[in-house]
Amino acid sequence: MENWLLPASAALIVYGLWGFFPKLAVTYINPASALIYEVAGAMLVGLISLWWVGFQPESHPKGILFAMLTGVTGMLGTLFFFAAASRGKISVVVSMTALYPLITIMLAAIFLREPITAKHALGMLCAVTAIVLLTW
Repeated sequence: MENWLLPASAALIVYGLWGFFPKLAVTYINPASALIYEVAGAMLVGLISLWWVGFQPESHPKGILFAMLTGVTGMLGTLFFFAAASRGKISVVVSMTALYPLITIMLAAIFLREPITAKHALGMLCAVTAIVLLTW
């Protein structure tokens, strides 16, 4: 088995739960409050990770910058996700927001020079078509 397959499969399952729990949360509290409690949960995972690395995380200015940007954009995205989940069907909201890899693919092509093959482009077109059909 590929060494990335098991953690990717675990991420798939955890992200599936991540996409479901917000709908339950915003049934009882507003999106901003839900985000605050999500951050508390994230801090718990962060503390466990800090312990895992022996309280000595690696540091490099660019690594820290991009990790912080990941946190900022992730939390902003989550806030918008909670707002959408409070107003729409979670199955459609999750499906639409799950198209974020299209943005990543385009940024990787532009800035990292990762190629987009015809097969990739067809897959991206299918993904966009799927969300149009789901939201229509």
